[in-house]
Amino acid sequence: MLFLIRLVNMLFQIYFYLIIANVLLSWFPHNRSNAIFRFIHEMTEPFLNLFRRLLPFTRLSSIDFSPIVALLALELVYHLVLKLLYALAI
Repeated sequence: MLFLIRLVNMLFQIYFYLIIANVLLSWFPHNRSNAIFRFIHEMTEPFLNLFRRLLPFTRLSSIDFSPIVALLALELVYHLVLKLLYALAI
């Protein structure tokens, strides 16, 4: 069970950093055919678009706050999943 908890922890951390990387990459001009950019974009955009659709106020003018809301939601889900896994481990 400890392996599963560590795996879930690692996966959530990786996804957290992918969202951060997507935000940072959006600030700079880039080549959209770049494989790394495409990977990060394809991994994070479906999750971010969920918040853009459900909460249209996350896009104010040219500033997109959906990554902040997405990171908060991801953190909440992360803690709920960990609590569930720890409860099952006991």
